[in-house]
Amino acid sequence: MKYKYLILSMLLPGFTAFSASPLTDPSIQHQPQDGVIKVYGPGGPHSALQKAASAWSKQSGVNVAIIYGPESKWSKEAQHDADLIFGSSQQSMTAFLETYAFIQSKDVQPLYLQRSVIAVKPGNPKDIRGINDLLNKDVGIVVTEGAGVYNTSGTGVWEDIAGRTGQLADIKNIRSKIIAFEKGSGAAFKAFQQPQADAWITWSDWPLAHPDQATLVEIEPERRIYRDMNIAVAKNADPQIQDFVRYLSSPEASKIFAHEGWMQ
Repeated sequence: MKYKYLILSMLLPGFTAFSASPLTDPSIQHQPQDGVIKVYGPGGPHSALQKAASAWSKQSGVNVAIIYGPESKWSKEAQHDADLIFGSSQQSMTAFLETYAFIQSKDVQPLYLQRSVIAVKPGNPKDIRGINDLLNKDVGIVVTEGAGVYNTSGTGVWEDIAGRTGQLADIKNIRSKIIAFEKGSGAAFKAFQQPQADAWITWSDWPLAHPDQATLVEIEPERRIYRDMNIAVAKNADPQIQDFVRYLSSPEASKIFAHEGWMQ
């Protein structure tokens, strides 16, 4: 039906085509030059970004605002004043490109990699040591999923991990133990707090940023998945943005990111 209407829009005078993304608001003018660097993106990378931005602001005197969380909460603001969009995977950034016309594919810069891990309850009461334990033990697993409607770096990661060695039985096994398919890491983190949840297949930054609420368990190397944190600078962004971007790749910033599991 979508393509039918798109064709009609080209044939019928006055017929308006659908926008590239449901979140796109063509009435919003992008006017980012306000003296404050506005950075928008998902939860997860935001923690290290906030620390890096704070350190750089002290050096430069330029204010940086990191606005993060579900895209629906910040999309209209970003369309108005974003200087930079950050993503937590290439597939999530590709989705952002459809909504924010002021960034293009050629502008995307991968900055850091993070690894998939298992988050378990503090103290690891079920003695989970890897994916093999998830396969062999009676556990409740939380996963992060986009479910076809939500832009998140967690989409499909549990399946990639479970199917990594080419065993269909492993995918069946893990799926049978999943108690929550949550849209976004923030929602998955909340689900993980429930008593019936023993493990959350996620990224290293979450348990490292919340050591009082989760213990990090490494995934076996042969099953481990990596995805990147990336950025795209907006057209007509505040001129100071280039200095901030250079700082994000500096040795000083890399130490900040490494503390939360990101590597170059």
